[in-house]
Amino acid sequence: MVTLETPRLILRRWREEDVAPMAAVNADPEVMRWIRDGNVRDEQQTRGGIQAWEDEWESQGFGLFAVEIRSTGELAGFTGLSVPNFLPEVLPAVEVGWRLGRSHWGQGLATEAARAAVRFGFEERGLERIVSIAQVGNDASVRIMTKLGMRPVRETVNLTSGRRVRVFELSSDQYVTATR
Repeated sequence: MVTLETPRLILRRWREEDVAPMAAVNADPEVMRWIRDGNVRDEQQTRGGIQAWEDEWESQGFGLFAVEIRSTGELAGFTGLSVPNFLPEVLPAVEVGWRLGRSHWGQGLATEAARAAVRFGFEERGLERIVSIAQVGNDASVRIMTKLGMRPVRETVNLTSGRRVRVFELSSDQYVTATR
């Protein structure tokens, strides 16, 4: 089982006790504002999502990590890698994404976690490129993408939500150059 550690975080696979705190994150309308159609998710939907993320680990060798605060053991949300099947025009691709509870915003935790996930994708899984997708207007996520060294490559519409999205990209060559 893959576990990554950063100065403030542990990125790990999912446990049963993560369902309730992740459901609380997913139930916050402000957190979900920029996710797909903006609808919140309940505990049953969250449990299904976690199962799908775990299934992706088994089928792809990567997936979304539970993000735990090292100092407290609290679940902050998730970060990691997934295949963005909701946006077929960018496929084949692997996306880095994140979702943290509001109490964890503004502390650089999403950037710290996403940076570890990107490093894992390039250095441990040998990916050639990683994308990230944000709805137009989600400036906080765009700032994280920029901090990761990603560059905008297109703007399009997510057909599942009807919302405009911006696609950012980082190649393995760009990553190697930036980390030297």
